[in-house]
Amino acid sequence: MPLIAFTGNRFLADETLRDTLRARGLDARALPRVAGEDVTADALGPHLSPGLFGDGGVIVDLEGVKPDKALLELLAGAAVTVAVLDESPPTTRLKVYEGRGEVVPSPAPAKTGDVAGWVTGRAKKAKLALDRDASLYLAEVFGADLAGIAGELNKLALLDGPFTRESVRRVVGREPPGDSFAMLGAATTGRPGEAVTQLRRLLASGEDPFKLMGAVVWQYSLVARCVALQQEGGRITEQVAAQRLGVKPYPAKKALEVARRLNEAKIRTHLGRILDADLAMKRGLDASVALERLIVQLSV
Repeated sequence: MPLIAFTGNRFLADETLRDTLRARGLDARALPRVAGEDVTADALGPHLSPGLFGDGGVIVDLEGVKPDKALLELLAGAAVTVAVLDESPPTTRLKVYEGRGEVVPSPAPAKTGDVAGWVTGRAKKAKLALDRDASLYLAEVFGADLAGIAGELNKLALLDGPFTRESVRRVVGREPPGDSFAMLGAATTGRPGEAVTQLRRLLASGEDPFKLMGAVVWQYSLVARCVALQQEGGRITEQVAAQRLGVKPYPAKKALEVARRLNEAKIRTHLGRILDADLAMKRGLDASVALERLIVQLSV
């Protein structure tokens, strides 16, 4: 009988497992589920033989478990369907699954836009009238927590739509976490209101003000170096900036976006204001007040 390994995002893999077993005539809720310290040959043995009515099955959850080769061989040779939940199997286990059974991957969306697309698709499947901004709001609030998003969609299914960003926000009751790059981007384009909103969200989510100041210092050091690169002449791409700055492409891209709006005089002024705010915080001024004042100053 088949060994089926469900890999990838745990929430999606668990859902895929239930759907796959249902399509094969098995009810996942009725099957024994073995996990943790019970994943042993002795504990699994009684579940690996068919019952009086033919094929049975067992679900083996390998979260936190490192099965040895003998146990994997035991599962692969079972006379019933063995469904294995294995989020990130090493290459050796993956080869066993592929050689002795099948692998059903469940990759998860990672970027906010991709998560929003997943939300939209799930909402359509559930016949929820969720608009694009509402999907984006859920992606911003929950990030990669797909189970959390699914729970909110289940709540919305009990209410009357259509659902806009604002109506969903009232149900969920959470604000998206702040983004320090978005905060600086808003500041350097003269949008102090948005910049301060991002700062307040970061602080409300528990971010330490001194760590936030450290992030501002680091990010503006990248911005200043990008300004210098631009003055050298030639077109500076994010790939070139990442290489020259010795950082990953994303922070290089964001720093370059800010740098393109500044010149040497402006960056010197901003660096001076950052230094003043840093000293004020270290001398005992309320850190949140100093940061908010700084963000407003960077916006003008």
